[in-house]
Amino acid sequence: MRNSKRTVAAWGTGTILAATLGAAPAMGASAGPQIERGRYVALIGGCNDCHTAGSAPSGGKVPESEWFKGDSLGWRGPWGTTFAPNLRIYVRTMTEDAWVKAAKTLKTRPPMPWWALQAMSEPDLRALYRFIRSVGEPGAPAPPYLPPDKAPAPPYVELVLPPAKPGK
Repeated sequence: MRNSKRTVAAWGTGTILAATLGAAPAMGASAGPQIERGRYVALIGGCNDCHTAGSAPSGGKVPESEWFKGDSLGWRGPWGTTFAPNLRIYVRTMTEDAWVKAAKTLKTRPPMPWWALQAMSEPDLRALYRFIRSVGEPGAPAPPYLPPDKAPAPPYVELVLPPAKPGK
């Protein structure tokens, strides 16, 4: 089924996969309170659902050494096709203050629930940043965004949205 097109009907965007469970200790990470808080925020925020390949289908049973490396599973809709980026690469390009500012102003394409990231407290964002930076080497980037007229290679999830209601 890896190469089959999957269709998911959705009324809107948001978190459509179950929250990730089960965490292994960070490889080489200090078990300090900021790192532990960041791990907790990542788990309850469902970051691994999209940003860690295989996490949602396995019920979160992916080694922490693989967390946040992005995914080649595409999310296709009227906006085009998006791929969950490699957060390890993303945070390595910025300071902690720059990460907090970016998270508080982020607006992206679906299915990323950017409004949830904006709602996080500054201490939680700082802890998340430190945890992401603690999990290991960055790995490879995820595939780039594809515009609506470009078909993605499988696997991808196609979000079929209902027609817009008149007057909205």
